Amino acid sequence: MLIASCLSCLARRHGKEGNGFTLIELIAAMAITAILLGLAVPSFSSWISNAKVRTAAESLQNGLRLAQAEAIKRSRQTAFVLTDAAAAANATPSKNGKNWYIQVLPVVDDETVNAAYVQGGSVGSQTSGISVTGSAIICFNSIGVLVANAATGIGANCTAPTDVVTYDVSRSGADRTLEVQVSPTGAVRMCDKSKTLSVTTPDGC
Repeated sequence: MLIASCLSCLARRHGKEGNGFTLIELIAAMAITAILLGLAVPSFSSWISNAKVRTAAESLQNGLRLAQAEAIKRSRQTAFVLTDAAAAANATPSKNGKNWYIQVLPVVDDETVNAAYVQGGSVGSQTSGISVTGSAIICFNSIGVLVANAATGIGANCTAPTDVVTYDVSRSGADRTLEVQVSPTGAVRMCDKSKTLSVTTPDGC
């Protein structure tokens, strides 16, 4: 707005005089533009980084909720798995992996069933620079609660957590880290680690 006003004033003045801009006036306008852009770029860059962190955290949250919903719908245990490989059936679980997938587990309550790939997604490949810290695999039972499973058939087993399972999502240049939490009872929520959960800050961790 300031740049536009300056140029508008100069245009009106020179329009009346019938002359063009002087070299000094053009240099001054360009210098003002460069200064204002220099002030705006860091803020815009931080905004982009924060948006990418949120996109990645929402992908994790949606995947976890889908895994829980599939377990309830199918009345079978399902696994939510992080991997550094492409999301596919039986992809190797990787702690802090940048892709995720959901799979119905082959053994549920001593009843043999076939494993079934449900769906996969990405945390990092579509949002460059994202860093994820979290468990390689967690399992939901038929009522949506986290459970142990020592025979997942995926290459890693699930343990029954006694505390909240967390996935931290961050990115260089972002001024916040988001956390996706899964309670032992299956509650899934996303929160801002820079805030403390309270009545006035329900988005805090």
